[in-house]
Amino acid sequence: MMAPQTTPIHSDDHLPHSTGVVIIGGGIVGMTAALVLAERKIPVTVVEKGRIGAEQSSRNLGWVRKTNRAPEDVPLALAADPLWQTLEQRCGQSVGYRQAGIMFVATSEQEQQGYEQWLDQVDRDALTSRLLSSNEVAKLAPGSRVQWRAGLYTPSDGYAEPTLATSAIANKAQALGAVLLEHCAARGLSRSAGKISGVITEHGEIRCDGVLIAGGMWSRRLLGIEGVNLPTLPLICSACHTTDVAAPTEAAVGASNFSFRRHQRGGYIVTQRSKLNAPLTFDHLLLGRRYLSTLKAQHRLLRISVGRYGWDDARRGRRWHSDMLSPFEKLRVMSPLPNQAFNNNALKHLAQAWPCFEGARIKDAWAGVMDITPDSNPVISTLDDLPGVTVATGFSGHGFGTAPAAGQLAADLVMGTPPLVDPTPYRFSRFN
Repeated sequence: MMAPQTTPIHSDDHLPHSTGVVIIGGGIVGMTAALVLAERKIPVTVVEKGRIGAEQSSRNLGWVRKTNRAPEDVPLALAADPLWQTLEQRCGQSVGYRQAGIMFVATSEQEQQGYEQWLDQVDRDALTSRLLSSNEVAKLAPGSRVQWRAGLYTPSDGYAEPTLATSAIANKAQALGAVLLEHCAARGLSRSAGKISGVITEHGEIRCDGVLIAGGMWSRRLLGIEGVNLPTLPLICSACHTTDVAAPTEAAVGASNFSFRRHQRGGYIVTQRSKLNAPLTFDHLLLGRRYLSTLKAQHRLLRISVGRYGWDDARRGRRWHSDMLSPFEKLRVMSPLPNQAFNNNALKHLAQAWPCFEGARIKDAWAGVMDITPDSNPVISTLDDLPGVTVATGFSGHGFGTAPAAGQLAADLVMGTPPLVDPTPYRFSRFN
């Protein structure tokens, strides 16, 4: 089993003495922000401890959805749709985007009521979302052994290829002048006159006017060394890529215990929607109380464990000086082993529901670490305690779909220009 192979980018080999903005983290949100800044003629440098797009940005399921998002997160998802639709033309490379629709299916009255409640909370006309009857589900995805009670369907949703998208965005940003530095970890921030004035990397300091921290699960550690307590905890999602079959629909489908969507090169990306690994770390002792309501609602989804992940996390350390080896250099790419039992279980339930998947076999499997906030919404915000710093992190497993808009919103905040959408739901101060 191996991690998804991203399209490689050409890393620059010269560390600039100064720039306009330094972006810490080369995932899809950070790279989109870099593209926006480069398009606006703002000098920008991206520092990435490992490889561009090698962690959760290439390990997610690729869904581009508005369906079932928290209502306050829907405007950002709506803003992302037209950006996805024009992304290939904008970058000049394929990102594998297809607006093929997403459908969540229900077998119980409780699930159906949950979909109805969500529709009542959002502008269903703007979203194109609607509740399907059992017969309509059967027409959209024929051949199922299950008589689905209902379906929540959004035809304007879709999916893209995570292994292509971040690299395409990075290449375009670089072509417009952005400097991209792989294997260049940020060790800390420097200050002048009470304001952030630079980023100290393992290869030297870059002076700058502003910093965007978009480091995913690593952002908490970096902010911690600067005295900022960002509440995020890790969850590990496993996924697999199957051999090709003649499946029933081009739409992506999610049920209670599996999901699937077609892959651009054939086969399907499948995951167990009701199972996630939850490795305990020292942060759980520090932050656990903030997550009690989430744990109460979702404890059946989590396989909580004490083991190597938590031990390795502790060994990487939380305090270091800028002339010391940082935790980000000790582990360049976080690549947890997939939970094969979860993947096998998902494929088993999928084949039970749609017999056409009975011949499918797993050819690749992987896992990725998601950074989860207490309310499962990201932080896209300036920081009062660190003037000159903006954060775009904590996307809680659903940041890929909103990434083109989230990166643009982050760039707006860095520049102090009118924001793409109201950033209030994402302000850091909500955790205080």
